[in-house]
Order: sequence, then structure tokens, then C-alpha cells
Amino acid sequence: MSERKSKSVSKARVFLAGSPTGFSRAEQTPGGGWEVDRLRADLKATCLAEDPLNPGVLFAGTRSSGVWRSKDRGRSWEYCGLKDQMVMSLAVSPHPQAGDLRVQPLLYAGAKPALTFRSGDGGKSWEELGGFRRVPNRWWWFSPADPPGWKPYVISIAPSPADPNVILAGVEFGGVMRSDDRGGTWSRHLSGALRDCHDLKFHPAKGTWVYQAGGTGGGASFSRDGGITWHKAKHGLAANYGIACAADPEKPEVWYLSVAKSPGKAHGESPETYLYRATAGAGWQPIGWSAQPLSETPFALVTRQGAPGNLWFGGRNGAVWHSPDYGASWEKLPFNLGAGASSLLVLD
Repeated sequence: MSERKSKSVSKARVFLAGSPTGFSRAEQTPGGGWEVDRLRADLKATCLAEDPLNPGVLFAGTRSSGVWRSKDRGRSWEYCGLKDQMVMSLAVSPHPQAGDLRVQPLLYAGAKPALTFRSGDGGKSWEELGGFRRVPNRWWWFSPADPPGWKPYVISIAPSPADPNVILAGVEFGGVMRSDDRGGTWSRHLSGALRDCHDLKFHPAKGTWVYQAGGTGGGASFSRDGGITWHKAKHGLAANYGIACAADPEKPEVWYLSVAKSPGKAHGESPETYLYRATAGAGWQPIGWSAQPLSETPFALVTRQGAPGNLWFGGRNGAVWHSPDYGASWEKLPFNLGAGASSLLVLD
């Protein structure tokens, strides 16, 4: 199914969202309109990742069908492993593997229950990173957020852009752990990071800076040494249940956060959320297209390398909002990606 709109925006891009009903893909047409396609309704997509070494190659995790790969910017998909795993997070290392002239991507996956996996051949084969089962005190991890049961899961997995050996993993509800050997062994929860992790991202250029949104400890935390030490950032927030975060690709001191006053206000039928920007260590300042709280909950905040100042807000109702100027002004893009989306990629 596809839908076309006549309104245009300043730059053509592809927007890809994953949801329990597959993928929604919006692409700008040569005439400036938009075409939205609904793809692979049989796949319950949970997460998306872009391969930084192979343009146009994408990966998706699913709730019951493992990992899938697209080589054409999301138009078609092929199965590539972890069939029996509920994959909740994916990431592709930005570092080429030594001696590999084909630039095979190095993939990391986080699952429910809380397990981690690695593939060194683009998803053809996978190995469990068994050291994650030995993280101290993991016996008490739990999550009421994702039924059935109280099983925790790895909601974010993040390879460092500065050091190919460093990976961070965030568990909902459990904490943030760090590996210095590509996932062979893992630390205990890192003090100062938020136990109830919801979003975890390295800065793509300032590769030792890390940002976190979470449901405990004030809503936000950050690290400037690759995740070794963490500092909570809550000054100026009207709420402390962090939902999503992102950072400007050229100004690492500028980052964004969405929060709510409770899980119900974030994910209920009548959401009330807040959107903020922090700059150079100053307290959080509200941004957005209307008075706060906003009546939309983001499933993603997205920035894009090569597009400083740009921020995209993906709403759970399928709307996508765009700011070209660090959140000072906003435009609602003229397409809808469908309700219930859980992940978003913005592709050039």
C-alpha cells in the first residue's frame, strides 16, 4: 500500500520506521511529493540499524523472526540469523575489520531475555557473548515494560566510534554495562548511569561522549570518557522519566531529551511529554512546536551526520516533525509512518 502527498521539504530523504506491523518507508519523489510504502507486515520489527561502512545497507531486529538485512535502503529484506531470539537492539560497528577488503560489517545485537550477540560476517553467523551472562548482580534485573512477564532486555547496544574494542549495553531495567574487549567480558553497572535505560548513544564524531535517557535518576545522564564515568543531567527538567535522546552531529555539547512525568504519561492513551535542548553544560531549555507538555510521545529523536542543527522527532502516532535550527522552529512532515512505530532511520 502506498500514499502520495504533494507538499515538498527542503531536502530529499528516506524515512524508515519499524513497528509490530513491519516497516513503513517514506521517500521523496522527483516532483517533490512523498511516497509511503508499508512493507513486510509479517515481521514485528523492534529496532533498526544503518551500516556506516556500506551505504544503503540496513539491519532490523524483530520480535519473533531474528535479524533481517536490506541492501536497497529498506525496499526489500532478507533473513540473516538469530531466528530463535527476540532481538530488541542492533548496532553496526563504525570500524572496518582488519584485513577485510570486503568491509564485512561487525554487528552487535541485544535480546530479550538480556543476552548479547555478535556477528563478524554481516549476519551470516552469530555467536553469543557469554560474558554478559556473568555481569554481577544481574539476577535482580526485571522489566514490567514489555509483556509477557518481567524479563529484562538489552534495549540499547552501542559500539564506540573512538575505540573498536569498547561497547556499551543498556538494560531495561538493569543498568549500563561496558566491555573493553568487543563483548568478551563486561563490567558491572556503571555508577552514575541510569538503571532503567531507555536510550543510549555515542556521539559519532566526539567518540568518547555518550548520552543516555532513562526512567530513573532524573531522566538523563552523560559520559565524556567513553562510558567509564557518568554524570546525571536533570537541571531544568519538568519531569524525570527519560524517553529518548540525541546529540547534534557537529556540536557534541548540544543534545536533546524527551521526558514525561511517568510511564503512563509517556505511553498511555493521552500522552504528555516534554522536549528539551541542553547547550554547553547549561540547564535544559524547552523546545517544540507547541506549548508543553506535548500531546505526542517520541519513539525516536534522530540527528544525522552532515546535517548539523537538524533534529527529527518520530511520534508514536506516526507523525514525523523536523527542526532545521536546533529546535527553534518546526515543521510537521507531510506523511505518516503509521501508529505504533518503535524505531526510525533518516537516510540521505
